[in-house]
Amino acid sequence: MATVTTDHGFRRTAGGLFVAGALAFAGAATVLSSTFNWPDVLREPADIVLPAFVAGGTSLVWTWFATAWTYMILIVPILLLPTVLGRRGDPLLRVATFVGATSVVLSLIGFLRWVFVVPPLADSYVSGDAVTRAAVDAAWTAQHQFGGALLGEHLGQLLAVAWSVAVSVAILRTRVLPRWLAVAGLVVSALYLSNQGDVLATAVPGFPVWDLGGFIGSTSWGLWVATLGVVLLLRPVRPGEPVPVVRAPASFPAPRSPGSADTTTTLP
Repeated sequence: MATVTTDHGFRRTAGGLFVAGALAFAGAATVLSSTFNWPDVLREPADIVLPAFVAGGTSLVWTWFATAWTYMILIVPILLLPTVLGRRGDPLLRVATFVGATSVVLSLIGFLRWVFVVPPLADSYVSGDAVTRAAVDAAWTAQHQFGGALLGEHLGQLLAVAWSVAVSVAILRTRVLPRWLAVAGLVVSALYLSNQGDVLATAVPGFPVWDLGGFIGSTSWGLWVATLGVVLLLRPVRPGEPVPVVRAPASFPAPRSPGSADTTTTLP
């Protein structure tokens, strides 16, 4: 009974945090979009981004802070999911859990640079002379490409896609959750992957870009994560393949040594 209660608690926790994390991040991202034109501002040069950042003031910094840590909520249900599905020993889900958790951390780094790295750069750019601005421009571009494009957008998003694909494949293989959820996961993963064209174009000029890939991909992926949480909350997880019971072999009496065996003496 205790095990059933614990598993039910894990399922409710994971489901609730998938929903809460997805919705909280969507709310913070909506505020960021309306106040700072995110994510389009990510492709603007320093002479546009940094003065706009300074104009946003402290409230903009706190908006970035909230965006970062609401996304970080997802790491908890990602780590709990194999237990909730009853597949802790599944090699695919074990790898997927590591990949998914890593993706969240990388995205967190990408978001938090706007809290700890960008503010001093923006202040120096706005208050500096031409030489200072040129130096800050170079520093801005370096950190933006490394912390943003490489870690947050490229690796963070790629690993997030890999996690959702692996989870979807595991669902299709084990049927622990509805099949339609897995199919939807594969579709939204492909849509989210399409945003990599925009990311790669920052390093490879002329790389094909689908302008709506980022919006459609990230939105549909977030909705799928929330739906996964709702399914965990409302629908019991089906048991996976039963683990075969290995019975102990029947014990046999040990053979007696010749010296202890009964013998019959035959007279000649």
